[in-house]
Order: sequence, then C-alpha cells, then structure tokens
Amino acid sequence: MFEIQPMNADTYRQQTRRSTVIIALIFLALAMLLSSVAVALFGTPGGDNLRFNVGGVFVAVLAMAALMRKVFWRQEWMKPAVYSWQLKRSLMSITNVMHHVTAAVERGDPVAMKLLRFYHLGLNQMHQLDGNSSDHAQLIREMDQHKERMQAQGIETEQIRLDPAWLEAVKQASR
Repeated sequence: MFEIQPMNADTYRQQTRRSTVIIALIFLALAMLLSSVAVALFGTPGGDNLRFNVGGVFVAVLAMAALMRKVFWRQEWMKPAVYSWQLKRSLMSITNVMHHVTAAVERGDPVAMKLLRFYHLGLNQMHQLDGNSSDHAQLIREMDQHKERMQAQGIETEQIRLDPAWLEAVKQASR
C-alpha cells in the first residue's frame, strides 16, 4: 500500500539532482573501467576494439541495474527518487484504469471516489515536486469539485493511501 508523504519540493529537487549525479558518475566510472579492462584483456594494440568498448559499457549497464536494485535503492540519498518512482507507478496504475474509475465515479461508487481523490492528491504532489505548473489550475478545480462531491456523500477526503484492492474493485464493478 503506497502512502503520499509530505515533502518539500525544493529539497526534493535538490536531493534528486544529487542522486542523479551520483548515479551518473558511478556509471561513467564503471563503464570506463570495464571497457578498459575488456580492451586490455581481449583487445589488440592499435586494432579495432570498438566491440570490447561497447561490451564494457553493456556490462556496466547490467552492473548498474543490479546495483540500483540491490544496493542503491535502499540508500538514504536515494529515498526522494525512490519515493517519486513509487508515486508515479501508483498514479500510472490508476491512469491505466481511469476509464473504469471515471465511469464508477459518475455512478457514485465510494471506492472509485476514494481512488480518484488519491489520484488527484498524488498528481498534485507530483506536479509540485517536479515544479510543473502547467494545467495546475485545471487540476485544482477538478480536485475541489470532486472533494465537494465526496463531502456531500460523507466520504473521507484525505485519501493519502492507495489500497490495491480499490483498483480491483473498480475493475470488477465495471465488468
């Protein structure tokens, strides 16, 4: 179950820039090292060693993927990037069934209304974190209208947790 966490946008951007630079520098060093090792072990002096250089870079990509999943993902300096990745995945899981969600909201389905509220809150936070102000006024209008509709039905509006069961319930209800 994913939960929206309060986060300062400026701090978030600073920390994600830092983690991006760290990852890029590690990848560059690893790619150069592995390419050099591949050329030294298998290449020919003065010959065409492009395939060994490319092979070294390819192995560096694989190594970075493993490092990201096994080591970096759990590091404190990666938390903002991991959080945004999880938030975006959560939003995408709702976007993939949005036609079901909107239809269920029109029918007054409380589960769909909670799901749409979470989507609005998550999307609003993602816009704030990324510094994306385009269409923000439209989103706020939709959020306010939906919030009023939820309040009229007595549904809690602070939907900061995404329950995966909601997605299934909305899909099942539209079949």
